[in-house]
Amino acid sequence: MKFAVKNLDNQDVGEIELSDEVFGLEVRKDILARVVNWQLAKRRAGTHKAKGISDISGTTKKPYRQKGSGNARQGSLRSPQYRGGAVIFGPVVRSHEFDLQKKVRRLGLKTALSAKQTDGKLIVLDQATLGDGKTKVLSSYLEKLGLRSALIIGGTEVDANFARAARNIPLIDVLPQQGANVYDILRRDVLVLTREAVAELEARLK
Repeated sequence: MKFAVKNLDNQDVGEIELSDEVFGLEVRKDILARVVNWQLAKRRAGTHKAKGISDISGTTKKPYRQKGSGNARQGSLRSPQYRGGAVIFGPVVRSHEFDLQKKVRRLGLKTALSAKQTDGKLIVLDQATLGDGKTKVLSSYLEKLGLRSALIIGGTEVDANFARAARNIPLIDVLPQQGANVYDILRRDVLVLTREAVAELEARLK
C-alpha cells in the first residue's frame, strides 16, 4: 500500500510502499494480549518471599504435651496459627517467565504495526535526526506533527541528538528498530517510523 512520508516540519516529502504482510494484517486482540502478557511476565522481578516454618527463628520444642491438657494438639509455636508464625503456601522467589513460540511473537509484532496503520495512528518520517540535542527544538517539531504520546522508532542506530532531546519529554519514547516490541507500540498513542525503520522491520518480519 502507498503511504505518505513526512519530515519533522509535517510536510509531505514523498511516498513509501508498505508491505501488506507487515502493515495490512487483520487486528487480532488475542495475539496482542498473549504477547503483552509474555513481555510483562518476563520483566517481573519475582523477588517476593514469605517465610515458611523452616525460615522462622524460634524454639523447636513442643509447646505442651500431646494429650491431657484440654487444648488442641500443637507441635510448634512457629506454626501459622500463632502470631509471628509461618505463612502457608506464601510466595517464593521465582521466575514468572514462560515460553511463547517465535511465530506468535512475530505475528504479535506484525499485528501491532497493522493495528496502528488501521487506526490511522502511524506516521512515517523521512528521518529522525537533529543538529542540536535541545529538548525545546524537538518539542516544537512534535507540536507541528501533533504528537503528545508517541513511540518513535529509528534505524539500527538512533540519532544521539534526537534521543537526548527526547529524554525530558513526557510520553515520548525513542527506540532503535531492533528494540521494537508490542508492549511499547501499544502503550503510546501514535507510532512514528523512519524510512530506515520501515525497511528493516519489513526485512525482519517478512
